[in-house]
Amino acid sequence: MTLLEKYPDEIKRIMAKYPPEQKRSAVMPLLYLAQRQDGYITKAAMQEIAGMLDITSTDVAEIVGFYTLYHDKPAGKYRMQVCTDLPCALRGADTFMQELCSNLGIQVGETTPDGLITIEAVTCLAGCDRAPMFQIQSGEGLEYHENMTVDKTMELIETLKKSTPGVKS
Repeated sequence: MTLLEKYPDEIKRIMAKYPPEQKRSAVMPLLYLAQRQDGYITKAAMQEIAGMLDITSTDVAEIVGFYTLYHDKPAGKYRMQVCTDLPCALRGADTFMQELCSNLGIQVGETTPDGLITIEAVTCLAGCDRAPMFQIQSGEGLEYHENMTVDKTMELIETLKKSTPGVKS
């Protein structure tokens, strides 16, 4: 089912916010809409959005690739994105990431076997003075966690497991 078939009213509302000569500005809200259901944006959705906005699918893919809030591959229910840029690394982000992955039994970019958590490295979440820090993305939204330790993060993950049907603690 295409985006236009699935979300006709929402697409109409999004497009109405932009003058016809500036309709390419609707790309980000349309990408957000496309990602809502499955947590990632398919190539077909990127092509459909490109067609709606009279831009190339490469233009759309560049936006998906640039922003950490858009994804072109499936992942766990929660995407835990740890900031690993230089200021955060100086406050222990690299060690934090390494120990967290070790505790979860996965590598950066992988998903836990229960399908709950995908760990990703990102650059700049604008909280360098509160590193280690990460954001958690899910279908419910985005949460920031600052001044984290591996122990506090593992407690958070246990809470997420308990609140997710079908996932064992």
